[in-house]
Amino acid sequence: MALTDSLLIWVHLVTASIWVGGSIFLGIVLAPMLKSITGSLGDRIALMIKIGRRFNKIAMPSFIILIITGIYNSRAFLEEPHLLFETNYGIILVFKIILVIATLVTYIIHIRILNAETEKTLSTGNAESVYVQSIRSKIIHLGRITVILSVTILLLAALLDGGGILVN
Repeated sequence: MALTDSLLIWVHLVTASIWVGGSIFLGIVLAPMLKSITGSLGDRIALMIKIGRRFNKIAMPSFIILIITGIYNSRAFLEEPHLLFETNYGIILVFKIILVIATLVTYIIHIRILNAETEKTLSTGNAESVYVQSIRSKIIHLGRITVILSVTILLLAALLDGGGILVN
C-alpha cells in the first residue's frame, strides 16, 4: 500500500471519528445532560442549537471528506461496477453506500428543519407550544437515526476491512 493510500485511510478514520464521535456525544451525552440544567425548555433548545451549529462547522467538512476519501478508497470496485454485485465485499460496499446516502439525507433534513427562522422561533417562542414540541421531537428522532446509521456504517467498514468475508 502506498503512503498516499495510508494517509487517505488515516484521514478517513479521523473524519469518521469526528462525525460519529461528535454525533454520539451530542445525542447520548449532551442532550440528556441538558435536561438537568435549570432554565426553560426554550433556553435548553437554544443552547443545543448553538452547540449543534458549532459542531456543524467541523462535522460538515468531515462528512464531505469522508465521502471523498470513501469514493477514493472504493475506486477499484467503482471502476469495475460488476464487482459490486458479484462479491461479498462489493455487496457490503453497496449497503455502506446506501447507508451513507441515507445519513446524508437525514443530515440535510436536520439542517433544513433547524434553519435560522426556526431557531429564532424556538428561542423566543413558547417552548411548550405544539410547534416547538414537534420540532424538538423531529430533531431528536433525526439525531438518533443519524447515530444508528453512522454506527452501522462503522460496522460495515469493519466488515470491509476484514475483506468482506461474512462467513468463515
